[in-house]
Amino acid sequence: MPARFLVVLDADSTLLRNEVIELIADEAGRGADVAAATEAAMRGEVDFAESLRSRVSALKGVPLEAFTRVRARVEPTTGAAEFIGGVHARGGVVGVVSGGFHEVLDHIAPPLGVDRWRANRLGASDGALTGVVDGDIVDADGKAATLQEWALSLDLPLSRTIAVGDGANDLRMMRVAGLGVAFNAKPAVRDQANLVVEPVDLREILPLLPR
Repeated sequence: MPARFLVVLDADSTLLRNEVIELIADEAGRGADVAAATEAAMRGEVDFAESLRSRVSALKGVPLEAFTRVRARVEPTTGAAEFIGGVHARGGVVGVVSGGFHEVLDHIAPPLGVDRWRANRLGASDGALTGVVDGDIVDADGKAATLQEWALSLDLPLSRTIAVGDGANDLRMMRVAGLGVAFNAKPAVRDQANLVVEPVDLREILPLLPR
């Protein structure tokens, strides 16, 4: 059955309650510094890609075995599973495009019912992180391009897409989508979104879905 619409969510602080890079940084004893840098990037005060490279450099030396602890700390946002189930019940597809990392999202997305996802990958060698991003960075342009690519693959016009995000790096995909929803969002995102959802509960977005 053809998809009726596409919803693309950000991961950190949107689908997930956490900023995953901060949880990884905790393993290196650098959580507070990385949290401050993440906040600045989400407010749009610094270039996202440059900020991500700097924050990932702080993760150098974190053992890969630490991801078991990190993933155990990740919590889906309230209503995540019910929201995804509601999208599917209405014939929609759920995608997640993230400035975070496949190393966590690959384990979190399937149990929640996410249909497709894209994120950054962390470089690793000899059982530990190298402090670099492996491959192209999923930045604001990458998020917008991903939403467009997925809509095309589903034979959906952009008018049948919804983008949900919280940070400045979500704004471009929110602009290309048929509807851009600010969720748990920074002030700049709230000001530029089509709609703002106040409660941090993804079920609050269900009434916005096509019927």
